[in-house]
Amino acid sequence: MPNNSALRLVLGVESSCDETGVALVEHGDAGVPRLLSHALHSQTEMHQAYGGVVPELASRDHIRRVLPLARHVLDEAGKALDELDVVAYTRGPGLAGALLVGAGVACALGAALDRPVIGVHHLEGHLLSPFLSADPPEFPFVALLVSGGHTQLMQVDGVGRYTLLGETIDDAAGEAFDKSAKLMGLPYPGGPALARLAQAGDPKAYKLPRPLLHSGDLDFSFAGLKTAVLVQSRKLLQEAGLTQFSELPVQRQADLAASTEAAIVEVLVRKALAAVMRSGLQRLVVAGGVGANRSLRAGLDQACAKRGVRVHYPELHLCTDNGAMIALAAAMRLQGNPSLPQRHYAFDVKPRWPLS
Repeated sequence: MPNNSALRLVLGVESSCDETGVALVEHGDAGVPRLLSHALHSQTEMHQAYGGVVPELASRDHIRRVLPLARHVLDEAGKALDELDVVAYTRGPGLAGALLVGAGVACALGAALDRPVIGVHHLEGHLLSPFLSADPPEFPFVALLVSGGHTQLMQVDGVGRYTLLGETIDDAAGEAFDKSAKLMGLPYPGGPALARLAQAGDPKAYKLPRPLLHSGDLDFSFAGLKTAVLVQSRKLLQEAGLTQFSELPVQRQADLAASTEAAIVEVLVRKALAAVMRSGLQRLVVAGGVGANRSLRAGLDQACAKRGVRVHYPELHLCTDNGAMIALAAAMRLQGNPSLPQRHYAFDVKPRWPLS
C-alpha cells in the first residue's frame, strides 16, 4: 500500500438518489485529476410508472447495480481491484437508504483491501465536476449549483472553501421544471420532457412571473411560478372546453412549456450574473442536472460574453449524478491534504448536509 502522499487511484461510488454511478479517477501531486473510466445506470424507466422516485425501489436497485458497475469500470480502465488506493462514496445529501448502499459497499471494499475511504458531499461533486471538462476552470470562481432540489450560488476560493451567496427559499429550479411538467401531464422525468417540448414553443406566449428577480438579494423562489403555470394551464383548458392538457393543440402546449422554461432561465441568468458582479470575479461555473439545459447555457453564454465573464460547464454526460464527480472531489481533496483519508470503516450518511 503506498503512503498517503502517493495515493493515485480513486474509485468513486454515487448512489444518492436514482442513478448508480461508479468511476475511476487517477491523480498526481499537481494538475487536474484524470478520469480513466466511468459507468452509470439510470433508474428512470423503473420509476416512470410511479411518476417519481420511490426510495425503497431506488435502494434495492443500487444493491443490484453497484458491484457489476465497479467491475466494468475496472475492466475498462485495465486495472485490478488491489490497485485501488482510495475508495470514495457519496455521504450526503440524498435518500438515506440509497446513500447507505454506496456507503456500505465503499467501506466494505476499503476494509477488505485495507484501503482508506472518503465520504464526499454530493453537491461538492457537482461543484467540482467542470474540472473534468475540456475547458476546466481555475479558482476562485462563482458557482451556480442547479441540481435536483438544490439551487445555490457559491463563491468558491478553493477545494473546501465555499461561501454561500444565495439559495432557494422554497422550490429549486429543478423542482420547478419537474412540477410544472407534471402539471402539464408530461412523462417522468418532467424537466427534460418540458425542455424538449419548449423547443417548438414561443417563450413570450404567456406572461409568467419571475419570482425574486428584483429582490436585491441572491436568493431564489420558484414555488409561485409553479402556481402560475397551474393557473395558466387551467385557463387554457377552460377556454378550449377540454379536461386534459394533452388534448390541447401541440403548439399551445409547447408555448406554455417555452414560457415556463424562459421564466426559470431568466431568473437563474440574472441572479448568477449579479453574483459574479458583486464578487468582483470574472469566472462562473455552472453545475448540476439543470446545467445541461440548452436555453440556460445559451442565456448564460450570451450574458457572460457581454460582460467579459468566462463561463464553464461540465460535459453533458457529467451533469447528472455520476461516480466521476465523487471520485474527482475525493482526488482534489487528497491533493490539498494528502493525510486526509483514514482507515475507519464505521460509516454514517447525511441525508441533509449543508455544503457550506
